Amino acid sequence: MAGTQRQDQKLKTRNHIIEIALNQFAKDGLTLARTADIASAANVSHGTIFSHFKTREILLDEVIEEFGRRITTRLHELVSSDCDMRDVLEAHLRGISEYETFYTRLILESRLLNESSRNSIIMIQSAISFHIIQVAERDIKECKIREIPLDLIFNTWIGLVHHYLINSDLYTKEGTLFDAHGKRLIDHFLNLLNK
Repeated sequence: MAGTQRQDQKLKTRNHIIEIALNQFAKDGLTLARTADIASAANVSHGTIFSHFKTREILLDEVIEEFGRRITTRLHELVSSDCDMRDVLEAHLRGISEYETFYTRLILESRLLNESSRNSIIMIQSAISFHIIQVAERDIKECKIREIPLDLIFNTWIGLVHHYLINSDLYTKEGTLFDAHGKRLIDHFLNLLNK
């Protein structure tokens, strides 16, 4: 019984560190956030960080993977099998807006990260792409949208989203970017696809 309680506490501490690290990386940047600051914000010793994660890079990888699980799980929850393109795009933006600052850091700093972290980002984008392409294939077959190469459908959407996130200071002063401009971006993108 004591072993189980100890394991439960260890898992709880590990998850708490990941949660705090996600916020700290969002605030300070993926390349600049310090483990000492994460430990302080998590109210644990600096050594506790390294007892759960051997290196800072492993911690960052775990945080990116956790973010990826959350955003793709959220997308799976929000998108049903009978959804249309608007539904999947709205679900994508809602998922991002919950972690907008962290996601923006991922976009801005991805080229500075190690290969493992970059691969995790690719996996996140692949999961998002899967849903968008799945709906696009059906909509093309049903003649609801123009026949456009599927990779261009996803790349155009993600390029639009990333442009607005990277330049969010030009588009919104407070609140989330997608609360302010999400509907407009979706409407514009759907106009590009419609016949």
